[in-house]
Amino acid sequence: MRTRTLALAAASGAALLAVSALPASAQPDPGSAAAPAAATVKEGSVSAADLLAKVSSCSQISNGKYRTDEETSATVPVCGKNGAVFWKADMDIDCDGQVTAACNSDTDPWFQDDTAFHTSGDQPLSAETLPYVVVPSSSSIWNYGSAGIKGGGVVAVIYNNKVEYAVVGDTGPDQIIGEASYATAAALGIDPDPETGGAESGVTYILFKNSSVSPIESHSAAVTAGDALAKQFLQNN
Repeated sequence: MRTRTLALAAASGAALLAVSALPASAQPDPGSAAAPAAATVKEGSVSAADLLAKVSSCSQISNGKYRTDEETSATVPVCGKNGAVFWKADMDIDCDGQVTAACNSDTDPWFQDDTAFHTSGDQPLSAETLPYVVVPSSSSIWNYGSAGIKGGGVVAVIYNNKVEYAVVGDTGPDQIIGEASYATAAALGIDPDPETGGAESGVTYILFKNSSVSPIESHSAAVTAGDALAKQFLQNN
């Protein structure tokens, strides 16, 4: 994760880019009448509305609050629930990891060819193809590891009434929150351009404690685990 100022692209261009950039696991069936609409993408059986109803209020577990960008004030707490932690923030785009057509030093001024957590083959994750979320590096504000969050943990990312399951894949600055991979943004219909894309607000991140996807690079495994964990989350909260 890099600190940057978020600049949104034009909405019309964002919609087209989001559909074309969807990872294979989230691509609509080209033969379907609904294929051109990114909003039709749905993962699992738990609705965004049901999950959001459980995180309508915050029991703060972080010692302080986070900024969403370098130039903003600290307004975002990490909140606790039974079996999960969550926050509501923006989404900056992380393109770090494996060099791909969409994620490289030419497309991303802040590109780094590594991620905090690696594939089962000890390679950096692919931001272009794998939905993953960035957590703040441990600090006096909050220590993700002590909260039961680890690399490969399952995350439900909610935006515009859509749910996308992802894994904890990278760490970022210790005072900034709200970032996910190119693939996460694309699947949610958010412009995934690492320089001009992202969402200014309205993104909810629910991280399930003590969860793990193996192998971390299997998005289908994240969806299967995420759906089961989301159902359990609804029952326990």
